[in-house]
Amino acid sequence: MAKLSLFDRRRRRVRTALKARAGGRPRLSVHRSGRHIYAQIIDDAAGKTIAASSSLVKGQKSIGANVDAAAQVGKDIAEKAKAAGITTVVFDRGGFLFHGRVKALADAAREGGLEF
Repeated sequence: MAKLSLFDRRRRRVRTALKARAGGRPRLSVHRSGRHIYAQIIDDAAGKTIAASSSLVKGQKSIGANVDAAAQVGKDIAEKAKAAGITTVVFDRGGFLFHGRVKALADAAREGGLEF
């Protein structure tokens, strides 16, 4: 059995903690790569993605892997969540540390009306 990387260990720890206190709320999952940032709201009970947004979407003001693009994705996912009737979520940062682009996305989603 291969050893897990520090990232994978952190990701498992975060997901386990979220499952314990989710309380039936959907999960706002964030993934960041070197070029883009992605966010989706997932209903784990039904196994469905409710809303998704990323910096790949054409027509956004800032595209790519910077804090401005992350903030734009946060605003966009909050708008889509409100349209779907979702106001409270649990924030799943995956194995990523909560600073920089991940923090910018979370702050913009909070400003857009999501509670977590």
